Amino acid sequence: PSTRFRMAGQDPVPSSCDCFVALPPHTAAPALIFGKNADRPRHEVQEIVYIPAAIHHPGDKVQCTYVEIEQVERTHAVVLSRPAWLWGAEMGANEHGVCVGNEGVWTREAVGEDEALLGMDLVRLGLERGSSAREALEVIVALLERYGQGGSCKEEPVPFIYHNTFLLADRTEAWVLETAGQYWAAQQIQEGSRNISNQLSIGSEITAEHAGLRQRARSQGWWSGDGEFSFSDAFSLTHQPPRMEAAKARYHAGKEMLRQHAGG
Repeated sequence: PSTRFRMAGQDPVPSSCDCFVALPPHTAAPALIFGKNADRPRHEVQEIVYIPAAIHHPGDKVQCTYVEIEQVERTHAVVLSRPAWLWGAEMGANEHGVCVGNEGVWTREAVGEDEALLGMDLVRLGLERGSSAREALEVIVALLERYGQGGSCKEEPVPFIYHNTFLLADRTEAWVLETAGQYWAAQQIQEGSRNISNQLSIGSEITAEHAGLRQRARSQGWWSGDGEFSFSDAFSLTHQPPRMEAAKARYHAGKEMLRQHAGG
């Protein structure tokens, strides 16, 4: 057999889980462009599903992948790309033009094996409850602070657990939301372009943050309290797992690609 290519299903396979957004003046047309790819297990069924808008009754609950939470009065219509076995989604869009995608990350905050909300649950909840990117972000951080994030992200006996970063966009702006346990930082993007991979990327460009974020960093000895505060510097692992090490090259290559095509 030819050695110039490998048949589908043979190792090694490239791992690529990234989100991109471009806004004017980087876009050729006066539009916002959002995209995501994912590196889910190759044997996993990825569904594209439409869920219509719905009105719910007071006291209704919604069963997410692992935990049940309070439902809201109205949920928006959504189109989701999701692993068939779980409730949430890798990426999606809603009837208001809001798009959300997520990436797995590992930080100085330990991942918990207790079942909580998956990052993919938070993607769907943000889309079902947010009529703008900012509103979807507010939904996600409120739920994150209340219920936490955790549980295995693969339908396999060996748990695979991570924290999450998100890219959220609507017709006028985008937001990067990065988390470490219940803690988070967000950056607003109003023009140009931005990409995220499996790593923390928000430095001092913080638009909004968890109320106790800096105190947490100080109490753990991750930040002295003097000088500029960088979320990625404070909460990134000193020795990162192979998946995050590999993401560094993808992140920088994606950033350079966007720079080269700015305006086009």
